[in-house]
Amino acid sequence: MISPDQITTWAAAGESEILEFKRSTGQRREAARTLCAMLNHRGGRLLFGVEPDGRMAGQQVSERTLEEIAQELREIDPPVFPSVERVDVGGGREVLVVSVSAGHSQPYAYRGQAWRRVGATNQSMSRDEYNRVLLERLHADVRWENQAATGWSVKDLDQEEVRRTLDEGIRIGRIEDPGTREPEAILRGLGLLEDGSLLRAAVVLFGRGDRLLPDFTQCLLRVARFRGTEKGEFLDNRQFRSHAFELFRQAQRFILDHMPIAGRFEPGRMERIDEPAYSPLAFREAIANAICHRDYATGGSSIGVAMYDDRLEVTSSGTLHFGFTPEALFEPHESRPWNPLIASVFYRRGIIETWGQGTIKMARWAEEASLPKPEILEIPGAVVVRFRRRATEEALQKTTGKTTGKTTGKTHDAVLALLAAEPSLTIPEIAQRIGKGSRATERIIRTLREAAKLERIGPAKGGYWKVLE
Repeated sequence: MISPDQITTWAAAGESEILEFKRSTGQRREAARTLCAMLNHRGGRLLFGVEPDGRMAGQQVSERTLEEIAQELREIDPPVFPSVERVDVGGGREVLVVSVSAGHSQPYAYRGQAWRRVGATNQSMSRDEYNRVLLERLHADVRWENQAATGWSVKDLDQEEVRRTLDEGIRIGRIEDPGTREPEAILRGLGLLEDGSLLRAAVVLFGRGDRLLPDFTQCLLRVARFRGTEKGEFLDNRQFRSHAFELFRQAQRFILDHMPIAGRFEPGRMERIDEPAYSPLAFREAIANAICHRDYATGGSSIGVAMYDDRLEVTSSGTLHFGFTPEALFEPHESRPWNPLIASVFYRRGIIETWGQGTIKMARWAEEASLPKPEILEIPGAVVVRFRRRATEEALQKTTGKTTGKTTGKTHDAVLALLAAEPSLTIPEIAQRIGKGSRATERIIRTLREAAKLERIGPAKGGYWKVLE
């Protein structure tokens, strides 16, 4: 039960995004608008009988007063049932406290107009914002990825990639062995086949590249290396159309192929210490996030990887949802992937580790590599994750126009990134990827194992590499 002292405390605190004062129920229309905005935000309280300056005046309250308030609140759609409490403040006067929590059926509208709370004010929602909130509300049940892929069957998928996903999931303990390697049974177990119909998520994850057009034009990766710091002259420019796992691999390979490596020597050591311009683990996570969180509903959308002289950018179509902001993503937060089916398969495959921790890990990996913290930007129609190079490297670029090493992935971190993506690679295959001889590659592997960054699981044939964090 609310006491007069509690009213005094609230009144002294002043109006905020969760608290508003009205002199009397004569302002019930404005009050209903505020409660609508609070329902679309994180809830709040409205006090009738408190002056704008916080002075507790109270008002006379009758049954007709309560009915008038109830009648006004019935203008909010979908219907809501706020808590209304009467608090006696003396002299035959009362303060009415109307409380609402964050609405479970957002967006709410009052007299046909949706409102949102911004600080201590109410602002009308645009049609686009209203549609976005409505889409988020329906997201758990109806979304692009969990709809049937009309005209598609299991034979249109990369069945080897399906089996590979199962084997990797079993190997790392995230999938129980179903006792079969039939693609249809595997897909059903992954939740990608319902009532005999493939879901769109299955096509994104496993669709054959030669079958994706014209239905799935959004299964596209665009990669580019630009000269300088602006979009202008291309040094390399390619496009890949395939399923998510292949796009994931191609994006990493492109970055590793073009990533400058700075080399230095420490006293007493004969081997050069390679320092990549960007953290391979961090940009690997950014690519995985782009695949799992992007908007697939727009046919012309894609994932983009762009490398400039001073930065690397990973771009995905769509926007941030569920109230997330770029700043909030670098703080502990709930995991709410926009495409939970796709994200679930990436998790079971071992590409995503702990849900809700990807952006936090990116920041940590960058810090461990003495690199600037990644940036997340919202631009019209897309989200960009930007990685900056070391300040010393940027200065070198400006003064000499050259990097301090070759532009191939000859680095310990590059090896870790390769093995995180493809743990079954052999040493000759690793050597070919990074452009070194087998003996040099063996020395890198030995160094990584001695540094407790890499572990061999199983025999030389049939085993795999485990990257240790």
